[in-house]
Amino acid sequence: MSTAADPESMRLPVRPGPARFLVLFAVFLCASCGMVYELALVALGSFLLGDTIVQASIVLSVMVFAMGVGSILTKRLTHLAAVSFALIEAALGIIGGLSVLSLYLAFAYLDLYTAAMIVIAFVIGVLIGAEIPLLMELIQRIRAQRASAAVADLFAVDYVGGLIGGLAFPFLLLPLLGLPRGVLAVGIVNAVTGILIVVWLFRHELSRRVRTGLTLLLVLIVGVLTAAWVYTDAIEVTSRQKIYRDPIVTAERSAYQDIVVTRHPRTGDTRLFLNGDLQFASNDEHRYHESLVHPVLDGPRDRVLVLGGGDGMALREILRYPDVEEVTLVDLDPAVVELARTDEAFTEFNGESFADRRVDYVPADAFTWLREENDRAYDVVIADLPDPDDVSTSKLYTIEFYGLVERAMNPGARLVVQAGSPFFAPEAYWGIGESIAQAGFATTPYHVDVPSFGDWGYFLAATGEAPEVEVPVDAPSDLRFLTPEVARAALVFPPDRDRASVGTVEPSSLLHPRVIDQQRGAWIGY
Repeated sequence: MSTAADPESMRLPVRPGPARFLVLFAVFLCASCGMVYELALVALGSFLLGDTIVQASIVLSVMVFAMGVGSILTKRLTHLAAVSFALIEAALGIIGGLSVLSLYLAFAYLDLYTAAMIVIAFVIGVLIGAEIPLLMELIQRIRAQRASAAVADLFAVDYVGGLIGGLAFPFLLLPLLGLPRGVLAVGIVNAVTGILIVVWLFRHELSRRVRTGLTLLLVLIVGVLTAAWVYTDAIEVTSRQKIYRDPIVTAERSAYQDIVVTRHPRTGDTRLFLNGDLQFASNDEHRYHESLVHPVLDGPRDRVLVLGGGDGMALREILRYPDVEEVTLVDLDPAVVELARTDEAFTEFNGESFADRRVDYVPADAFTWLREENDRAYDVVIADLPDPDDVSTSKLYTIEFYGLVERAMNPGARLVVQAGSPFFAPEAYWGIGESIAQAGFATTPYHVDVPSFGDWGYFLAATGEAPEVEVPVDAPSDLRFLTPEVARAALVFPPDRDRASVGTVEPSSLLHPRVIDQQRGAWIGY
């Protein structure tokens, strides 16, 4: 690598001081863009597949490895450092900018998301890894400088750029532009920065044909990314519809998740999906919610706490008892609750339950709220929470969580937990029961058939003796599914899915969230 080039012989259009600043500024912007690409791939995988830890591990490990490959591959390009850097930034701009839309299309149409994500992460990593050696060469060529000083300056600016990119992604790009357009904007900045700085600083070193070619390439890249920006909504709507069986009637991206509501044109079956996971189907949700709510209300019920249940369906069943005095519902996502309050796709089925004066909605994480904010005790607690298939939801199925629940219960109070499928995920189901028991509860397992979900299970729990699963004597007379006979039958588990059939199961805790692996190993082959 040459380090002795004289600034005058390079015939730079600006003095070495400003030129060095511009190159370091390019380092800063490129590092920021690279960090955004990494975080965008992690975020998209988390949105589509869940399990942030797995997605982050795959993306970051592949990209770090690829950066090493990229650094090695650039050893033969240092004599063409300026042009090589411009072309690499052009490639990063187009590939990184289109990465989110490309992966979404792969997920929707090809069912090749993981493979495509690994390929894109590797290519972006190689390109990012190639940046540093080339930039180091450019810095040293602009101003004769010791290699150690150049390295120190370059990495200092690179780290600051990574910091700014990492903060800009969640606090600026996502809120203002959303994931696809945020990454497209970064791709444009990436390409413009890399190409223009090279064309400007090294225009006397480059031939007119090369300068023209780089300029036309920049125009082409900006045009492609701008077109993708314009058609982002159409691409997203078309691709999203491909994922779901029925036409989409409502779709939005909240601060926490993708919210999609579909409706079958002939049957009217309305379904809610959060991050692609089915939450309810209107044709059979009464089976799920009647089985969840009514057995736990067979006792004291003046004050009821619902954890989750932002769709308002469980509320509908609770409010059918006139002696229930107040209901507190804690759900993380206000966007879901707002839909449940106002959207006809919800209010048609939840009976406008949020309009009842007895209901108090708290927008909060259930674990944090129980630990830090709640100062009341309840007669009934209903845990209608998302399945524990990632880190954020697994904590809601731990010994510590159920310990917090127990602190919020009056003497003689009862708890019910939706616990997934004892048929499709038996280890996860019985493991949840073990976690509840380890927190000091006596439990009674039961399960019913919910066609859209399959065989679905619950745990009814209380301190002291295990509670009986019964329909209250004053239950509404027009229940569509749950009868005393159905409740008794719900206690029977076949030998291939009872507690003994799964052998030893370990409870979950915050430090050992075993329910994630139990859940992840389930549903295979179905």
